[in-house]
Amino acid sequence: MLLVDLVGIQMDPLSGASALVLREHDAPNRLLPIIVGGAEAASIAVAAQGHTMARPMTHDVMASLVEQFHGHLDAVEITDLLDGAFVANLAVSGPTGDLRLDTRPSDAIALAVRLHAPLYVSEHVLDEAGTYPEPEGALDEAEIDVEVDQFREFLVGLEPEDFEGEPPPPTED
Repeated sequence: MLLVDLVGIQMDPLSGASALVLREHDAPNRLLPIIVGGAEAASIAVAAQGHTMARPMTHDVMASLVEQFHGHLDAVEITDLLDGAFVANLAVSGPTGDLRLDTRPSDAIALAVRLHAPLYVSEHVLDEAGTYPEPEGALDEAEIDVEVDQFREFLVGLEPEDFEGEPPPPTED
């Protein structure tokens, strides 16, 4: 399993689809886009920005349950890609032992953001679905960090309302 960072959430202006963008922590810094629902994207964006809602969202309740039952989210693991769908596990430890819980990556990441858990992706998933950053010359760590900071600034401007509503129907080329 390879450590990845959540570097942002992108929204396709034509389709309204939301994608989480994960970046491999170490070189070659492959990117992994994961298409998610608008509600999940909004939940992740709210937590990533450090905001809270007046009433707890579903992922806030999940995080509270983990903590109240003296559990710990050790990691989120994106383990496989089956028929175009990503498969993920929550690695949870607690008084009853260690558990691996099957989950959707979007729910797992929403929980990880709230509980500050690391994100991992299997190498074969990155090999199959990851992309390499466009080569404009070799990027060093400082340049990557600048890009990540710029994207995080974009995230700060997002509001949950930006993800509301039905996406427009797909257009045919």
